[in-house]
Order: sequence, then C-alpha cells, then structure tokens
Amino acid sequence: MPRRLPRALMLAAAAAMLVTTTLATAQDVKIDIGIGVPPIVLTTPPSLVVVPGTPVYYAPDVSANVFFYKGRYYTVANGVWSMAPAYGGPWAVIQIGQVPAPVVAVPVEYYKIRRDS
Repeated sequence: MPRRLPRALMLAAAAAMLVTTTLATAQDVKIDIGIGVPPIVLTTPPSLVVVPGTPVYYAPDVSANVFFYKGRYYTVANGVWSMAPAYGGPWAVIQIGQVPAPVVAVPVEYYKIRRDS
C-alpha cells in the first residue's frame, strides 16, 4: 500500500500538468523575434487626408505610417507591412504582394518614417 500512494500522487500531478498545459491558448503565448506587428495603438479614429491623385488616405497626425484604402488600414515599418480591419486593430503582418498597388505607390513624402528603415 505505501508504494501506491506516491505513484498515485505522481499520476495526479502529471494529469494536472497536462490539463494546465492544454488549456493555454494562442493569446497566452507570445513570441517576439523582432519582426512583426508594429506597436501602433490608436485609441480614437485618426484624421485621414487623401493622398492627392490617389484613392488612398493617410493619417498626418499619427507618428507612424498609417494609410487607409477600401476599408482597411495599412502600415509599414522596417520593410514589414501590416494590415488591420479597423484603426484599433488587430494588426496582422502581410506580404508585400498582399498590399494593394495604390497603397504601395503612395509617394514617399506621405511617410512619417522610411518604409525600409
């Protein structure tokens, strides 16, 4: 009988660890490798101004590159493009091929920071 108690405790502890581990969600796990979603936090809708000659809008009062086109927000920093369905996010990294051509074609004078820096 004394041998069964430690074994039962070990099995119970292992089961508890397994249950605790499997309850973790993607929101609980964060991995930062230095490239990814920019730290843009907009708590109110930014003022948007049309980029002349284009269907794209930019946010002149925001310290980051923020563009609006066809109902979506776009930003680029360090060569990494991100998109959000709303000004408050959530932001998701996208490939350059997924950025609409009018957004990519915005002249550099409408950028707050260089696209590739």
